Amino acid sequence: MRAKPFVTTLFVVSLVGAAVAVTHMASQQKVNATEPKEYVLAATVPLPAGTLLRAQDVTWQGVTEAAPNEIARPSATALAAKPELEDQTRASVYGAVLRHPLAAGEPIGRGNIVKPGDRDFLQVVLTPGARAIAIPVATGGASTGLLSPGDRVDVILTQNFKNDSAQDLRNTPLTRRSVSETVVENLRVLAIDATDTKTTGVAANPANGNFGRTVTLEVTADQAEQINVATELGKLSLTLRSVADPATGATTLAVASPTETEHVKPKWAGDVSPALYGAALEKPVAVTPPPVQVFHGTSKAETVKSEN
Repeated sequence: MRAKPFVTTLFVVSLVGAAVAVTHMASQQKVNATEPKEYVLAATVPLPAGTLLRAQDVTWQGVTEAAPNEIARPSATALAAKPELEDQTRASVYGAVLRHPLAAGEPIGRGNIVKPGDRDFLQVVLTPGARAIAIPVATGGASTGLLSPGDRVDVILTQNFKNDSAQDLRNTPLTRRSVSETVVENLRVLAIDATDTKTTGVAANPANGNFGRTVTLEVTADQAEQINVATELGKLSLTLRSVADPATGATTLAVASPTETEHVKPKWAGDVSPALYGAALEKPVAVTPPPVQVFHGTSKAETVKSEN
């Protein structure tokens, strides 16, 4: 009669243990069901339509299953054989423009992006009322290596007057024979070497029209005319603007007013190299005395009078 409570207690303990085991299995199945099995490219922050994707705009987002239209990270087997595939997959969307806005964490579908060189790229990326202009930039400078689509830049024109006539050069001091000036500010970079503007591998040579790199910028009609004239005058280069610059964050397209560009003054050769002022001083030149004519009756002789 005394064993009965013990059997009952054992039975209750068994039931509790079974319940705990069932609960644990259920929770484990739930965790396994929600654990990401694949990773796809997604937006890191809310991105409006027309955004040019950059490295900071995309990240890997865990999903249970990637949709056919989403950009999935290569498998572990593929990455083990070729680790650079991960970065190459991310970079495949850099410079592409969004057709539609994305929320933070929302996967980036292939149908929602248009890449430079695609037929409708400029139609999607351009702000209403804006224009697109491609400008040649010499390879080897800092102009293109630092840039990515979506960056903001200023256009600098550099002219030199060394090819002018000899008479003009005599009248132009050394300190004024080269000048650099900012002609347009705060332009958005749309593309760098798009499919239809890539070079053929021939060495850059501005003399024959091959400048090496082509950068497409978003401009107003007035800015497009300024850049076209600047292209005829001299060499163009681009300077990258900081994202901390309040003007850089502007989403509207406008021509810079004179007050906005007054602080950027042209820089002449003499402003950059004070040594040119010393080189420009007149150097002593040997003076040849004028000849003296001497008459001896009907004959005439010519001699040079000595200064002594």
